[in-house]
Amino acid sequence: MKRKIILDLAVTLDGFIEGKNGEVDWCVMDPEMGFINFLNQIDTIFYGRKSYDLWGQFTPQLEDPETDKEMWALVHSKEKYVFSRTHKGTDSKATFINDNIFEEVNKLKNKPGKDIWLYGGASLITTFIHLGLVDEFRLSVHPVVLGEGKPLFTDIQQRLNLEMVNTRTFSSGVVQLIYHLNGK
Repeated sequence: MKRKIILDLAVTLDGFIEGKNGEVDWCVMDPEMGFINFLNQIDTIFYGRKSYDLWGQFTPQLEDPETDKEMWALVHSKEKYVFSRTHKGTDSKATFINDNIFEEVNKLKNKPGKDIWLYGGASLITTFIHLGLVDEFRLSVHPVVLGEGKPLFTDIQQRLNLEMVNTRTFSSGVVQLIYHLNGK
């Protein structure tokens, strides 16, 4: 069976993935949501360059909770690919993909392994949607309205008809919506 590319993101009720200054302090890490289970379902993460620069090698502080440290250790155990027009080659932690995105991603999808997390940012998400490479949308809608910020979807040029696969609600007020692209 082909590996799935899963867009898993936190989003505000008004559709933003970060505030106007990049803030994500509204994002609830609710243990009920089973994020560790999700991380165990994947073995590869796709980043845009800016997202990778911010989070790709993030290290929790000593005073952070043990659960955060465990989560980041799990994130960093994954194979990482960074999509960048400028940064070439490989560093010790990631492989960079500069062009032929459709072909390169399909090669990876056809390799044996677990599912792949499309981490983002916004322009990489748009590229993947345009190329028809997102198999599953897992959106965790947080009970907050920011009013402005970085929108989840920008420059989408065609309609996407999605099929609801699952919804879950959590005591934190977060609602998780899982959709598949129709026909996938």
